[in-house]
Amino acid sequence: MRSRRTLLACGVAAALGAGTVATLTLPAAAATTGCSVTYTVQSQWTGGFAANVAVTNLGSAVTSWTLTFDFPSTGQRLNQGWSASWAQSGAQVTAASLSWNGSLGTGASTSVGFTGAWSGSNPVPTSFSLNGTTCTGSVVPPTSNSPSVPPSTPPVGGSAPELKVSGNKIVTADGRAYRLLGVSRSSGEFACVQGKGLWDSGPVDQASVDAMKTWNIHAVRLPLNEECWLGINGSPSGAAYQQGVKDYVDLLVANGINVILDLHWTWGAYTTGPDWHCTDEHATCQKPVPDAKYAPQFWTGVANTFKGNDAVVFDLFNEPYPEMAAGWNKTLGWQCLRDGGTCTGIDYEVAGMQDLVDAVRATGATNMLMVSGLEWTNDMREWLAHKPADPLNNIAASWHAYSFNACATESCWDTQIAPLAEQVPVVLGEFGQDDCNFDYMQRLVNWADAHDMGYLAWTWNPWGCTTGAVLIEDWAGTPEPGVGEGFKAHLLTQSPYL
Repeated sequence: MRSRRTLLACGVAAALGAGTVATLTLPAAAATTGCSVTYTVQSQWTGGFAANVAVTNLGSAVTSWTLTFDFPSTGQRLNQGWSASWAQSGAQVTAASLSWNGSLGTGASTSVGFTGAWSGSNPVPTSFSLNGTTCTGSVVPPTSNSPSVPPSTPPVGGSAPELKVSGNKIVTADGRAYRLLGVSRSSGEFACVQGKGLWDSGPVDQASVDAMKTWNIHAVRLPLNEECWLGINGSPSGAAYQQGVKDYVDLLVANGINVILDLHWTWGAYTTGPDWHCTDEHATCQKPVPDAKYAPQFWTGVANTFKGNDAVVFDLFNEPYPEMAAGWNKTLGWQCLRDGGTCTGIDYEVAGMQDLVDAVRATGATNMLMVSGLEWTNDMREWLAHKPADPLNNIAASWHAYSFNACATESCWDTQIAPLAEQVPVVLGEFGQDDCNFDYMQRLVNWADAHDMGYLAWTWNPWGCTTGAVLIEDWAGTPEPGVGEGFKAHLLTQSPYL
């Protein structure tokens, strides 16, 4: 795979490589007008690329704008764009402003972007125009009889939005439909019980968050460990673990990234069910269902910590599989998942999803909740019938879909997931494929986009993609070939707002 990247770099020596920037500065075309443009190829792969175009208005304020440029090569074409209405006719590409970014005062800037395809070479466009004026980096002062237009300021970045369920959509506080788009970042569930600290030596600083933002990530799912949070086992544990989680969550939210907190590893020996690897009673592996001994305490603590911050979502349990312990009896599995108690094949008393909803709401927390299905939350067929009661009716369905799962085709998604998504929001909290490519994942995100569904790929950890589900080569966000390149390029085409 490293050789593939080397060949790609050599094969496009005449093209603009990933991260290369071209800034145009020539004389202004007309009085009272002027602009400058910076065109950046953010990533490039065989046959495709993603680019960002930063536009600065140097003339009088405008209330709408249209940017145009020509692709220099006949092998270049536009695929999808964001933050503007994009079109291509022949070689010419047009990007028209949207309602929220049309106003540009003097000196104001905005950024738009797109993904494209190329063959042969991928040269940089050499000329850009804004509202018919060539963008050249300077401006002729307005004449004395020119009307005065007050400057305006485009929207700026800020904290992640507060979220809640409305019908079958997730919405922001002002009622805008919103999708959770991003990645899962593993390590908070295992590092503390494996002597690896809290985040397995991975950074949780501003630079690491900035790396996520270059992928257009708007949501991060953080798996957590029950015993570490409660101070029962592991190091850091208790207050130190809780503070580390809170600090990272606060940093992400301040950067406009919603956080999903997921109860991943829990207490409870699993020894009497069908053959399975997770027999340690401590929270060192994935159990079939949460335990009644500690899981409600965990969610009481998490809810008390983050109540009042509805930018944070609670994913009540990662991937249940109680039906396996019950000899693949789905009826018993669904009952166990919702109601808990004594479940067939489970050695410990179970906390059902209703118990965990009750634990959260008893604190006064209003955060949106996510509730899983069966078969490692790939089977969602009886989810509605076993949905726990919530006095706030603020629950979304948590679905996982890997290439090796039973429900891994469009026909299954159409028959099993789409009907559910017509009733409640469905969040694809984990997905991936087992060969480090992106073909299955591309089909899945295309389907999810068509159904207004959010998704978070596994995983934002530089573990080396040898069997799949690893997105990055390093904490700077260098994408893995195939899976990482494909997902990054796709995220750059998406907006969390519907």
